[in-house]
Amino acid sequence: MDRNMIESAPNAAADWPDRIYDLLKQYNVRQVALVPDAGHSRLIKRCLADNTLRVVTLTTEEEGVALMQGAWLGGDRSVLLMQSSGVGNCINMLSLSSIHRTPMPMIITMRGDFGEFNPAQVAMGQATQSVLEAMGTLVHRADRAEDVAETVEASLKLAYNTFRPTATLIGQRVLGAKTFGKD
Repeated sequence: MDRNMIESAPNAAADWPDRIYDLLKQYNVRQVALVPDAGHSRLIKRCLADNTLRVVTLTTEEEGVALMQGAWLGGDRSVLLMQSSGVGNCINMLSLSSIHRTPMPMIITMRGDFGEFNPAQVAMGQATQSVLEAMGTLVHRADRAEDVAETVEASLKLAYNTFRPTATLIGQRVLGAKTFGKD
């Protein structure tokens, strides 16, 4: 096989942000709420470049829950992009979905998990899934790049078909653990 063909072939490990973007378009997502995050940077750039998407940069993640409520009431579908450390900021607001039966898909990049260097990230990273589930969120996790798009699609379907909050957790095995200095 020609080496150039191998290098130019689509790679699920490298293109998962693009596949998520395609899913957002396929599922008619019109609003994207986010707190800037390196793990979502490629997806964020794709969303910002799309004039048909309304991208709202938040000061704190719980604002995204309110935005998703308002978007749904206004007839739009939305998603919230955040890092696992922001989940703790959303706990109280997540009750809104149960009260109002609003689909709230969240795509969450993990910290405090596989290979984490920063001890301050570990507590919330380890609690993220159980905290979300305690608040009624249906959670799926992807720890392999080739599983990310399929997992996000399952969460989008579940949110929009059941009118519930859902979360896809994208593990640090996919993102690569951050390091500073020598380990």
